[in-house]
Amino acid sequence: MASSTNNILKLLLLLPALSLSRTWALDSSQSSSSCYSSSSSSSSSSSSPYSSSSSSSYSYSSSCSTSTTSPDYSEYFAYIESICKTIPYPEVCLDALKDSIDEASTATSPNNTAYYLHYTLKTAINESRKLSTLLSKAGISNNIIEKQRGTIQDCTELHQITLSSLQRSVSRTNDVPITKRKLADASTYLSAALTNKITCLESLDSASGPLKPTLLKSIHDTFKHVSNSLSILSSQFPQNNSQDGQNNRHLMDVDVPTWVSKKLDSRTRILESEYDPSKVLLTVATDGTGNFTTITDAINFVPNNSDDKTIIHVKQGVYEENVVIPSYKRNIFLRGDGTDATIITGNRSVVDGWTTYNSATLAVSGNGFLARDIRIENKAGEEKHQAVALRVNADFVALYKCSIIGYENTLYVHSFRQFYRECEIRGTIDFIFGNAAVVFQSCDIVSRMPMSGQFTVITAQSRNSPDESTGISFQNCSISAEEDLSSSVKSYLGRPWRMYSRTVYLLSYIDNFIDPAGWTQWSNDDNQGLDTLYYGEYANEGPGSSIDDRVTWSGYHIMDFLDTLNFTVFQFISGVEWLENSPIPCEFWVN
Repeated sequence: MASSTNNILKLLLLLPALSLSRTWALDSSQSSSSCYSSSSSSSSSSSSPYSSSSSSSYSYSSSCSTSTTSPDYSEYFAYIESICKTIPYPEVCLDALKDSIDEASTATSPNNTAYYLHYTLKTAINESRKLSTLLSKAGISNNIIEKQRGTIQDCTELHQITLSSLQRSVSRTNDVPITKRKLADASTYLSAALTNKITCLESLDSASGPLKPTLLKSIHDTFKHVSNSLSILSSQFPQNNSQDGQNNRHLMDVDVPTWVSKKLDSRTRILESEYDPSKVLLTVATDGTGNFTTITDAINFVPNNSDDKTIIHVKQGVYEENVVIPSYKRNIFLRGDGTDATIITGNRSVVDGWTTYNSATLAVSGNGFLARDIRIENKAGEEKHQAVALRVNADFVALYKCSIIGYENTLYVHSFRQFYRECEIRGTIDFIFGNAAVVFQSCDIVSRMPMSGQFTVITAQSRNSPDESTGISFQNCSISAEEDLSSSVKSYLGRPWRMYSRTVYLLSYIDNFIDPAGWTQWSNDDNQGLDTLYYGEYANEGPGSSIDDRVTWSGYHIMDFLDTLNFTVFQFISGVEWLENSPIPCEFWVN
């Protein structure tokens, strides 16, 4: 009994101390959560995350670290501030990264930028998975009502590619040191992800339904993290454009994805040799003499996610079908019998209710795609407006001796890295457009007669932020017009689809149909991007190449040799990594 009484007395004596301890813990927790404060102001007239009219300020309270028993996070907060204050969405960055501090304080030093990049990327991945769930509901019970066919399909397909791109970005920046090749890859993947967002929003623009507001908010919120990730990557890990020993190594000595390196030898033999039936896995023929009568059936037969090259010989004939090569059909090589013999045709258009993205006669989303000696055509006609012949949103894609024929929006170089050699591209308005990093070498670019009252313009490049590693580069190309293109029709080299549009013409022949100004704005009353774009010309020839009366925008550049280096196959599309051992004729530098 006495023992029990003593225990009760001890407990009563301890209660004040326990209460004080609990109060200190609560105060410490509240103090920790309020150590970092932010304030922001923005002009309501500006909606761009890159606008100088918005500003944010951050402060860390030194009183947070006065206790000897609570952790000192001041260095971590200060470094996070230095990262976040210069990127498109600083408060989103802060909210994401401050949650990482407890873990970071025990795992790494305060200034480990790679750690914060990974954390931002993983936040983007988590938000992307939530968006995937939302997209899966879009087609149910009229949650999203399409005005243009393919809207939900566009967004769903593109978001799957985005999620893969984010995961690959984490993988490429996971090992130290982060090489230039890995930086280039991660930048490509994140640039493609941001392009996917814009394409989805364009498709959704005409849609309706009860889920649309929620879906749009989720898309915008998710891609703020993607945009921040790319900005951290480009600002904190700048790529050195100078030539060095590492970049000069041969292909087998650099870090090449296995799906490329494993099949370099077979790829070389396939492309450099004449057609050898013993090396063809599948044959397509309209007359029934092959394995399949349609290209689509052959594509469907190809194993999914294969690291092996699948060779498909498409025999002479006209194939009236819309061919889709999904992202899980990798390393497909289509070889035809010549651009006058093997012809793929379609006639989808925006006027007939399709999205621009889904109007393509041939749509390529599978990495490692190759094509040779094939004509790809959209025959919808100029009166049907946007009607894509070829769309490519896949990495390491090369076309050789192909013809791509249409009118408005002929070739959609949507995203990732692409190369075109000795190809013919014909069209009227914005007939080479998109946001890939793409090089055209020794190609024939031909403007066609548009409808009455229209002008012709070759490019509409859509780079949307200064961090994206994208643009269009023409090298040793011929820029000409069909004979019936009237001299009264104004024709231009390009116009800016987005604020940071980037296009260059290097060592090319430009005929006299090009207007002396060379370039034009997006519309008559729209000065979008004239100060932020990069348009350049270097050592071009021909009667339309004179730079005397070119536009005087601050974004237009008369380039010198050093300027051209950033737009070469070597530098711009990491060509030495995947084209060096290919027999496709290719100049890595400007000669």
